[in-house]
Formats: sequence, structure tokens, C-alpha cells
Amino acid sequence: MPTLDVNGPFSALGLDADLVEPLSARGISEPFPIQALAIPDALAGRDICGKAKTGSGKTLAFGLPLLQRLAGEEVKPGRAPRGLVLVPTRELARQVADVLEPLAEAKKLKMGVCYGGTSMDTQLKSLRAGTDVVIATPGRLIDLRQRGEIDLGQIEVVVLDEADRMADMGFTPQVEWILRHLVKEHQTMLFSATLDGDVDRLIRYELTDPVHHEVVSATPTVSRMAHRFVLVHQLDKVKVAAAISAGASRIIVFCRTKRGADSLTEGLRKEGVDARAIHGDLRQQVRERALHAFTAGRLRVLVATDVAARGLDVEDIDVVVHFDPPEDHKNYLHRSGRTARAGREGLVVTLVLWNEQLEVEKIQKRLGLSAPIIEMFSNDPRLNHLASWDPASVPAV
Repeated sequence: MPTLDVNGPFSALGLDADLVEPLSARGISEPFPIQALAIPDALAGRDICGKAKTGSGKTLAFGLPLLQRLAGEEVKPGRAPRGLVLVPTRELARQVADVLEPLAEAKKLKMGVCYGGTSMDTQLKSLRAGTDVVIATPGRLIDLRQRGEIDLGQIEVVVLDEADRMADMGFTPQVEWILRHLVKEHQTMLFSATLDGDVDRLIRYELTDPVHHEVVSATPTVSRMAHRFVLVHQLDKVKVAAAISAGASRIIVFCRTKRGADSLTEGLRKEGVDARAIHGDLRQQVRERALHAFTAGRLRVLVATDVAARGLDVEDIDVVVHFDPPEDHKNYLHRSGRTARAGREGLVVTLVLWNEQLEVEKIQKRLGLSAPIIEMFSNDPRLNHLASWDPASVPAV
């Protein structure tokens, strides 16, 4: 176990030793920029508006001060939570909980996780036993509140994580409903990749004199990625995806529809590729098993719809494949941002049918990309090492 440095960077931010120690045990000794910026103000009780992308370390940026501020009281059966973290998806709720539960244990705090798509029994049991912090999706939390199963009247700290994704998914009215029912004076921390539209409205009406912290990448996200655009034929498309996956250690493949994700997963398996899908029609246990296997490295290929992948924070994804091209340049960046994290490089491959070229070229223009669209068949050896292959030497179609 690494030696605890009581005068180290995390301690210097004002964090207690019993929080720094489990971080040190996990090899976390240096705070990410958003953590260094936000933690001191959050510990001081200020409302926080943080602009940072998924994978920037924001879970600890809000989680560490949240836990430290709530520590010190004994949990009693039936006790109402004092901390609330709202997230857009079940997967993100589980990921946030996985990060914070060991830290909550160090502070002798109880944590509950509430999301839809699964039985309420376990969640109700946790709430009835008494919890300090609840991590929840908006819909399930409202359901619990209306059933009288959760008391929001004692909330002292509330976090809105991935606020832009909650807005994109139509959750703004639910978030506002929840915030109206937080009757006790409370601290609010909001984190989002963008701060416009509904997110700006939340900031103006729900936060009090917030401190703004923004982490700006030294280089644009797209510049850390190798972008490849491959013209494919419909009957050969699945085999092309299988060939690309053969050269990757961890790959996520995006489809537009749930049916398309299932069809692609079945097709990849027929090509000898161990792939699993995550989307909204699958049972939560199936989704969690697939994501856990992918995160642990036992599964190399994850096929996902856009909604199911919202907020996924999995390290070391070396290839992202747009099996179905994204709807616009923003979605291209959101999908592609699953790779090239923490300063690492990554490969992004877009498969293009003949009738999709014009729309893909529009996306390229909006992103300032000049990568040519190259026709390839599934037996092309370049598909196994697209990152090292230079498409500039080949004439575009």
C-alpha cells in the first residue's frame, strides 16, 4: 500500500486523512484539475458550477467534499438522506456509487442507489435501514417520493451530475420538480460538459452565487484522436466491424437503434467476436453484467445505443466505431469522447454507406476534419491497424 502523505496534494485541498488514505491505497495521489479547482470551494459550502467532460475526474470533485461535509452523525434506521446525487442513467448511478462507496465507508456513511429498470425491493430495504447519501435517476426518485418511501426534507447537499445529458434526455422538468421539494437550505453542485439552454436555466434559478470552475483541454479533443472514415457495403458491414475489432483490446461500437444493436451483436458473434449489447430494452442485470465484464477487461467489444452509453466512464477504450454514423457533430464528439482520455490517444472509425456520405461530410466540415472517406472490404489488412495507417496517401472516393 502506498505511504499516506499527510501533506500531499489532496490533503492540501482540505480533505481529511481518512479520505486521503483510501485514495492513496488505490494509487490516486494527484488531483485532476477539476478536483483541485472545485474541492476547496465545495468544502467551504459554496454552490459549484463545474464545466468538465466525462472522464475528467468530477466524481471525486463533488464526492469527496460531499462525504466530508456530511460525516459525523450516526446512521439510524429510517433516517432520511442528507446528500443527493442526481444522474441521467442507471449505468452512471452504479459507476458513481462504485467510486464513492469505499470513501463513504471510511467516513462511516451509508449510501443508497436508486434507479429504474430493476426491482425496488433492494432499494427500499436500503432506504428503510437509513442512508446518508442517495444516488438516483430522476424518474425513480420521484416515484419513491410520491410513494412516501423517501424523505427529501433533510437534504443538505445536492449534486447534479451530467446536467447536460439529463437535459438532452428530457429530464429537466423532473429535476426541477425534485429541487422544489428540497425544503431545507442546501448546497448545490452542478457539473456539465455544456452550460447553455436548460442547464443555464438551472444554474440561474437553482444555484446561489455559484463559483464557476472550467477545465479547458490544452488541445481540442478531436486532435488527440485518429479519425478514419471507411466506405463500406451493406452486406459486408458487419464483417468490416469484426475485422476492426480484431485489432483492438477494448472497443465500443455505436448503433442508432436498440434493434440495430442486437442485430450487430448477433452478427459479430457469428464472426467469432465476443460482443455484448447494452440498451434500454435489456434487463438491468444484463446491462450491468455486460458493462462490468467490459470494464474488467473480460469483454473486448461493447455494442451500445447512444442513450445507454450516456455518462459511461470506462478507462482505456482504444477504439470507438460509429457503426451507424451519428446524427450530428455534437453526437460524434460525445460518442468519440469515450476514447483519447487523460491525455492518451485513441482511434475513431466511422463506417459509411454510399447514401450516408453527404451527411458524414457535413459532420467532418463542422469538426474541421479533412480525413478522406476510403472504400474498404472486410478482407482488407489495413482494418487491423487503422491507427497506424495513413489515409492521406490514398485518393478519396
